Amino acid sequence: MNMVKVGIVGYGNLGKGVEKAITQNPDMELVAVFTRRNPEQMVAEGTEVRFEHISAAEQYIGKIDVMILCGGSATDLPEQTPAIAKLFNTVDSFDTHAKIPEFYKEVNAAAEQGGHVNVISTGWDPGLFSMNRLLAQSILPEGKEYTFWGKGVSQGHSDAIRRVPGVKAGVQYTVPVEEVINSIRAGETPELTTREKHLRQCYVVAEAGANQDEIRETIVSMPNYFSDYDTTVTFITEEQLKAEHEGMPHGGFVIRSGVTGAGQKQIIEFGLKLDSNPEFTASVLVAYARAAQRLSLEGHKGAKTVFDIPLGHLSPKSAEDLRRDLL
Repeated sequence: MNMVKVGIVGYGNLGKGVEKAITQNPDMELVAVFTRRNPEQMVAEGTEVRFEHISAAEQYIGKIDVMILCGGSATDLPEQTPAIAKLFNTVDSFDTHAKIPEFYKEVNAAAEQGGHVNVISTGWDPGLFSMNRLLAQSILPEGKEYTFWGKGVSQGHSDAIRRVPGVKAGVQYTVPVEEVINSIRAGETPELTTREKHLRQCYVVAEAGANQDEIRETIVSMPNYFSDYDTTVTFITEEQLKAEHEGMPHGGFVIRSGVTGAGQKQIIEFGLKLDSNPEFTASVLVAYARAAQRLSLEGHKGAKTVFDIPLGHLSPKSAEDLRRDLL
């Protein structure tokens, strides 16, 4: 078994999820966790983990096969991924859909310079949902497609509201509109705006003395996150946040309703129901870290998305085993 030596950049919910996922994959070895905080003050949950400051990453060239980047899409990954892509193979979960094309170009330039494989925008959406959208469109070219998220906590959107000035803590729930979903499952193909498919519910702990009206307006008008949705902002206490919003469930589904032949209705649906959004996303990242290392060993380089990676590369099993066991 070829061991994949992994580094983690960032030790929030996603980084901790990656640490746990690595322990479930016998071909994975965690070398170090890199952080912007003081490494000497970092404590792992139940395991021995080496912590290093992010500035020490370059010292690990040749010791780490793949860096898994666990920062937020709003400000962390746009800076971290291109910088680290010059030094290592990487995997990230950049999830600002509208900015993926420009993010890809920047990371690809860094990857070409460094000669590495850098998998961007993987997780479950973008990621697994993206794969299923492609699959459904290819099979049912005549049809309409719908993606729904939730009800659940969005890590990216929660991170975005926590970065608003005056916000001490917060969480955001994405809520699909049930009536719309039922109509699509019944075979209807309505034209829907973004606003008609989902609601966004934000629960915010404000800093002492902060202007709540300004915070609310900043959130609901935030482009790429909230401006296209009916968004509510509810201010709560830290005690309420901990008691009522500590879990991180999520999920969703991709539905394509189409026709074949002489108008036969066909529906393809892929769905997820998750107790822990960050732990599931982390598990996806770990599988794609394996794929990144395999592509690198095959001589590939450049930025990659889920569309560029053979499914067999995600599995620790050999091609022969996959044909025998899963085909």
